[in-house]
Amino acid sequence: MAILSSDQLALGFGLLGNIIGFLVFLAPVPTFYTICKKKSSEGFQSIPYSVALMSATLLLYYAILKTNAILIVSVNCIGCVIESIYLFIYFIYAQKKAKIFTIRLILILNVGVIGLVVAISFFVFKGSNRVSLVGWTCAAVNIAVFAAPLSIMKRVIQTKSVEFMPFTLSFFLTLSATMWFFYGFFVKDYYIAFPNVLGFLLGVFQMILYFIYKKAPKGAPTKSNLDDTGTTQKKDIGVHVTSENNKMNFPRTETNTMNPPKNIELCLKLED
Repeated sequence: MAILSSDQLALGFGLLGNIIGFLVFLAPVPTFYTICKKKSSEGFQSIPYSVALMSATLLLYYAILKTNAILIVSVNCIGCVIESIYLFIYFIYAQKKAKIFTIRLILILNVGVIGLVVAISFFVFKGSNRVSLVGWTCAAVNIAVFAAPLSIMKRVIQTKSVEFMPFTLSFFLTLSATMWFFYGFFVKDYYIAFPNVLGFLLGVFQMILYFIYKKAPKGAPTKSNLDDTGTTQKKDIGVHVTSENNKMNFPRTETNTMNPPKNIELCLKLED
């Protein structure tokens, strides 16, 4: 029985990472179908997609500097295109205030941050030091992005409900982190491997939380149902963002004022 070499294993994990990464990139499609159908992006945020575009662009720049990293180039090229399309659709249907915010965000993250990294790496560093600078920058961004789902996991623990943390997405994000960890491990690229350890651990934790709280009744009252004044009911929706080896969740708030809180109903009855 032949034993596969490190290069063959890296190729296999990299190809799987590309396939899974592409599927995860398509996760927000239902969101943008809703935006196009309603012809409004009100209630949604452009932050996740701007951050994902910045991360994918940095990883693409890192792969180009590193050379011989075609698998990182391919998945992040796809990521840049898809995230740009998401932002374009969002911008078309956004209100004026949201459009101005999105433009500022793109200028800061996708022009300012990336431009600063490129300028410093070219004019201050040379050779392998240049690759190391960009590699550590990518790792730091990925770690920060991986930490984003902590807010959603906290919400699951507080509400004892996994309504807005789908198991399927958590599973594929964990699987993607696993593929890219082993790819980085076998090619000895620790800028790729190291952040995905955190991604794998957080993904496993999300799935554990899912199995712990999956039987909780969805309609059960929770502390998060009422705001501080007790006059509205709020519901958090997790928006997932991905790039080649990083994922994130951003909570979005929808306010339901159709049904008055129970304490108001009680007061009305007492007055009658």
